[in-house]
Amino acid sequence: MGSSLSCCVSDQVEEGMSSSSDSSWRIFTYKELHTATNGFSEEKKLGEGGFGSVYFGKTSDGLQIAVKKLKSMNSKAEMEFAVEVEVLGRVRHKNLLGLRGYCADADQRLIVYDYMPNLSLLSHLHGQYATDVKLDWKRRMKIAIGSAEGLVYLHHEVSPHIIHRDVKASNVLLNSNFEPLVADFGFAKLIPEGVSHMTTRVKGTLGYLAPEYAMWGKVSESCDVYSFGILLLELVTGRKPIERLPGGVRRTITEWAEPLIANGKFKDLVDPKLGGIFDEIQLKRTIHVASLCVQSEPASRPKMKEVAELLKGYEIKGGGIGNAMKMRLKSVKYEENLMALDQTSDEDEGKYDESSAYGVFGAMNLQNMPDPYKRTKGDRRGKRG
Repeated sequence: MGSSLSCCVSDQVEEGMSSSSDSSWRIFTYKELHTATNGFSEEKKLGEGGFGSVYFGKTSDGLQIAVKKLKSMNSKAEMEFAVEVEVLGRVRHKNLLGLRGYCADADQRLIVYDYMPNLSLLSHLHGQYATDVKLDWKRRMKIAIGSAEGLVYLHHEVSPHIIHRDVKASNVLLNSNFEPLVADFGFAKLIPEGVSHMTTRVKGTLGYLAPEYAMWGKVSESCDVYSFGILLLELVTGRKPIERLPGGVRRTITEWAEPLIANGKFKDLVDPKLGGIFDEIQLKRTIHVASLCVQSEPASRPKMKEVAELLKGYEIKGGGIGNAMKMRLKSVKYEENLMALDQTSDEDEGKYDESSAYGVFGAMNLQNMPDPYKRTKGDRRGKRG
């Protein structure tokens, strides 16, 4: 998929035309984007990650844009560029960051998006806007539901279905009205019809990875559901997916939340920055949904359609998940050698560097949890890809 698209991208640039009938995106020249970002100056830089850098720009017709400039064009970067352009070209939803355009001049690969003035959810929870407390309870619930609806579209409405594989706070962008847009499809997987899961190389971010994905590379829609459950906990509590305790011990958000949920101390879960202003019914509902999403067994997690409906306060037809209001969260612990790879220093605690977005991962201690996709009679085969 990636290499064929890359060839097409190059051909389109040479011809100066797009194969898409949708005029909302177009091909940019490198010169245009160089001018728009003032030569990719440091003053225009919005962030930096393992992929490269993102810059603010303004086109000649006044359009504000964000430009992702890939750091190096090796085969891996070429593939991720191709995947993201292909996926972005397919999706059209108010809660997904769509494609404004791209550039594939010579050895340069750039992707152009609409600029999001409120940056990312991460910047408001842990970054430069954290102390401003612009995210009140109402906005947080809007972000939760909107992000869920974006994932519903990917999992259930677009064809072929798409698994995001990197759902996290830095990939939820916020527009001027704090409406969420799920972004960054460089790790996305397109799932053919009838395939329940695929076995693939693990990609994603430490703290958000579903156990079956990190341990066996088995990726399915339920991996996104697990990541979304971590995101919900992060949104409610204001805590990072992995935090460093005194003495260098690292603790996941599920380890912290598990005893509070088990003892019904839901108010103690709420981000102190909210000053006690929240809706208690919505709080219990959101924690209930998060607990369902982060179940260790993929089959025990709800579908994103159910997640979105539950967050809106609807009951799922037929009972089951929607009526099971007894909340129980059993945290899955990362092994010590994996946690040690999280390099946050004492000086960095309290800060959040978005350059760490492409994290590290390895085997997880799952108390001898069996492979949830081990094939039994009558099961559909998964796919390796």
